[in-house]
Amino acid sequence: MDNKADLGALFGAAAETKTFLGLEACADFETMIAPVAILGAPCATPYAAVGAYCRNGPDALRQATGSLTANVDRHDFDHGGPVFPSAKLRPVDCGNLTFDEADSAANRQKIADAVSTFLKRGAVPVLLGGDDSIPIPMIEAIGAQANGAKFTILQIDAHIDWREVHMGERLGLSSTMRRASEMPHIERIIQVGARGIGSAATSDYEDAVAWGAEFFPAYDVHKNGVEAVLERIPNGSNIIICIDADALDPALIPGVIGRAPGGLSYYQAVDLIKGAAARGRIAAMDFVEFMPERDVDGIGALTFARLITTALGVLVRQAD
Repeated sequence: MDNKADLGALFGAAAETKTFLGLEACADFETMIAPVAILGAPCATPYAAVGAYCRNGPDALRQATGSLTANVDRHDFDHGGPVFPSAKLRPVDCGNLTFDEADSAANRQKIADAVSTFLKRGAVPVLLGGDDSIPIPMIEAIGAQANGAKFTILQIDAHIDWREVHMGERLGLSSTMRRASEMPHIERIIQVGARGIGSAATSDYEDAVAWGAEFFPAYDVHKNGVEAVLERIPNGSNIIICIDADALDPALIPGVIGRAPGGLSYYQAVDLIKGAAARGRIAAMDFVEFMPERDVDGIGALTFARLITTALGVLVRQAD
């Protein structure tokens, strides 16, 4: 017997949520007017062994906000007021990019083109993944319009992503930060949340340290807090934030491919985002590696969507 009450109805939840938080949809990137542009990127450069295993992530995260669509303008204690202080500061949801698992170059180009358009329109790109190869074309697109500006990457992730090549692919999810380190507009990489045994070899870690990447493992964050991380971001920095769902503890986000105990808490992640915004300007963000097929009762989608919601509130306040 399945006679579950529709608890979402208590909060005015939409039966089906087509956009994140019920925000206005925007199909025409070229005419968009908004401080922040949300875009689903289900696939960039998948490994042949697993394919686009996070393809359903963007829509699952949108659906997780269904219970908030009727109440998005209510008081939010994470911001001390509404998430979006005024109508003009509401983001838009630009839907999902199409992709072809057999044409990674085309996938990357679509991501880069969209990010470039958003930047030209004055909007901060927020990409919903999809796997962790998605940041590579995003970061490249930012560099194409940098005009000499330099950027700090704040990576929040259980893994360091410094492999030179994996399964014959240099642009996959295991190589994201190494590829970013090769881009001339990236002057600093701060990596937070690494823990346990990952795919990186000790030589990969040593290469990262030799380049100048700074590491704050999850254990150190639990022991010392986030302030030591934030102190490494110079005031006035241009910042790109890359967040992998597995950075948070699997008790909070079980819907990831590689669960590992000891992950960050929700509020540690929030403090990193808010703290970064206080040190400089966040130019772009991505939220990747959420795999709804491995979630438990929707708790991971709820947690990650809530983190994204809080981040959106931080980003629109930069534009105010």
